[in-house]
Amino acid sequence: MTTMTTGSDTLTRDALAVLQPGFVGTTAPDWLLRRIGEGLASVGLFGRNIVSAPQVAALTAQLRAERDDLLVAIDEEGGDVTRIEVRTGSSFPGNLALGAVDDLDLTRAVARELGRRLAECGVNLNWAPSADVNSNPDNPIIGVRAFGADTELVARHTAAYIEGLQAAGVAACTKHFPGHGDTNVDSHHAMPRIDVDLDTLHRRELVPFRAAIAAGSKSVMSAHILLPALDPARPATLSPRILTGLLREELGYDGLIVSDAVEMQAIAGTVGIERGSVLAIAAGADALCVGGGLADEGTVLRLRDALVQAVRDGELAEERLADAAARVRALAAWAQRARAEAATGAAVQEGTAPGATTGIGATTGIGATTGVGADIGLVAARRAARVTASPSWRPLETAPYVATFTPVMNIAVSSETPWSIGAELAELLHGTEGGTFGTDSGAAEVLAAAGERRIVAVVRDEHRHPWMAAALDALLAARPDTVVVEMGVPRAAARGALHIATHGAARVCGRAAAEAIAGV
Repeated sequence: MTTMTTGSDTLTRDALAVLQPGFVGTTAPDWLLRRIGEGLASVGLFGRNIVSAPQVAALTAQLRAERDDLLVAIDEEGGDVTRIEVRTGSSFPGNLALGAVDDLDLTRAVARELGRRLAECGVNLNWAPSADVNSNPDNPIIGVRAFGADTELVARHTAAYIEGLQAAGVAACTKHFPGHGDTNVDSHHAMPRIDVDLDTLHRRELVPFRAAIAAGSKSVMSAHILLPALDPARPATLSPRILTGLLREELGYDGLIVSDAVEMQAIAGTVGIERGSVLAIAAGADALCVGGGLADEGTVLRLRDALVQAVRDGELAEERLADAAARVRALAAWAQRARAEAATGAAVQEGTAPGATTGIGATTGIGATTGVGADIGLVAARRAARVTASPSWRPLETAPYVATFTPVMNIAVSSETPWSIGAELAELLHGTEGGTFGTDSGAAEVLAAAGERRIVAVVRDEHRHPWMAAALDALLAARPDTVVVEMGVPRAAARGALHIATHGAARVCGRAAAEAIAGV
């Protein structure tokens, strides 16, 4: 393709500096290394780039051979949204599980350990945590990714998470500003609209972001959502009123502002990624996430040239682009220092997660274990699980049949990532078998497949899927001794001989549920 600039001039280097592109492959392609040499200051990693921790460490070392202060970003929330463990499931529960425990030391310790593992792999910017208040129970994109539906709980855990992550030398990126919780539309596919007044926004959505700013979050990610009370014409990512007027001036945030992925349909399907990138930088964004779906050199060059041309045409102030690039480089310098400090033990020491208190009655937390370290994710998952048992319940001693009711996943959750509890339960009850059932399946298919074996029914956001609730109703009517495991947001009533709400579908959440079923 023909380009309009050379790779050496300041304007071009600034345009490259504000991009955070992805790429294809488990080693860096030549084109990416060339562009890093020309000024690209950030790279994003996705599940397609990851095989193992040593491989990621080798990849990041290869990238940093071109530029030692390179920002290497990843979307590693833990829980349902994992990239480092995309093929196995996460060793850490997600935000909803941490919110369910509501122990700030535990949240801080989980984030610290997650950050430590990322830092070992050479990752120094994490597009996490989600600070969204999941106020709409029908939300298809946030759900278990939020700490909960209570504003103050979300705020305090957002701050604790940031403190833990950044103590490990990894910059946090608090998202999705100014709040993606009160919507039933996924911005990957369309433009969500939140019709609430300013008082509600300040009282609910903005409180966790204020907490994040106070906690020193090094970056904030904008959302592709339309909030008419703030700007009736442009979504947050493209709105000067929201990014500059609200976030910078009113809330006093001085760190890096990162856009959510510009190839999402809320941007790509409306103004297009080139125009959207120019408008985002002009509005106050400093970096553009791109490459979850578009991961090639042509995309990088198109966006670079669109920014350069916008400056030359007077549509984008050169000073605004220079300021954005300077903020990216400043964060890269912080990450470089923080990595060195964390390696020498100069960062804040992690706290001890106190044991959970077992409640009175049938519903309790399970596995109330103290301590921090490599197994802190499992510790947290055990404490987050909520178990409701019938009076006649006894742990299973023989292998059951695990029926997993699988909804269509939102795009933030990789289709490669396994979930449910079958594999974990098979380790404890050898001979455990199972199957997956979708919208066209019902109780009859489960009963036929299970035969005489006890059934463990695994659901995910039952309250959002009428077909799933109907299948579970029929299954429980036929087999009241069925065990029910809810691995999404637990809004439906607890039912079954044993009901376990794991508050997420991470691998460790499945392990916690399996232990409860087997009485381990």
